[in-house]
Amino acid sequence: MAMLQLQNIDMVFNPGTVNEAAIFRGFELGIEKGQFVSVVGSNGSGKTTLLNLICGNLNPTKGDIVLEGKSILKMAEHQRARFIGRVFQDPGKGTSPSMTILENMALADNKGKAYNLTRGVNKKRREDYRAQLEQLQLGLEDKLDVQVGSLSGGQRQALSLLICTMSPIQLLILDEHTAALDPKTSENIMILTDKLVREKGLTTLMVTHNLRFAVQYGNRLIMMDKGKAIIDAADDAKKALEIQDLVKTFSEISIEMGN
Repeated sequence: MAMLQLQNIDMVFNPGTVNEAAIFRGFELGIEKGQFVSVVGSNGSGKTTLLNLICGNLNPTKGDIVLEGKSILKMAEHQRARFIGRVFQDPGKGTSPSMTILENMALADNKGKAYNLTRGVNKKRREDYRAQLEQLQLGLEDKLDVQVGSLSGGQRQALSLLICTMSPIQLLILDEHTAALDPKTSENIMILTDKLVREKGLTTLMVTHNLRFAVQYGNRLIMMDKGKAIIDAADDAKKALEIQDLVKTFSEISIEMGN
């Protein structure tokens, strides 16, 4: 059985009105434990809706969402956040700008536990946080007492990624997490992402507009169109994919839509 299953999902917005729009009809998806899945597709293909359904921002019109054999459909977003980590496109969403790096990390470290400020600043934990920050290779280990709001977008996104994976999670959601960054910083964030996913053995779902990243990283690629997976390639089939294949399919979809 797949670790994550979306079973017979319908997602209909404004049902019964002139503005009714169905994103999914009978959609099925299974993700195996340890898979790193890249999801690509044009605007309106269902990528973001898929993430919002998994994370609890949206409830499906019909169907079930099962994680590790248990339905999470009735769990609120904040309850799912205990075992689903999400890194957003906006680098500001994963951290508190008015708090220091140390305070942000201490909060993440105490996720799901009673927060104790004195435990949050003891010397042993400071050194542990420094060691974790060193792997980012951004010099943040020397800025523990600096407010996060003063960091660059790339630094904040790297910190968001690290914070998101500090406590044990069952699923990592990457929501176009390099889209707001310049090309060089995007490359660095993807290298860091791949490193963390591999080292921690994280089951990961990454939505991206960057076709090269989708081809280069992970062991499964899904292309969405009109609420359906029109390409679903894993392992050797994914390795055989080239960017030109995806561009060709994208072009065919665009022509069909009259663009």
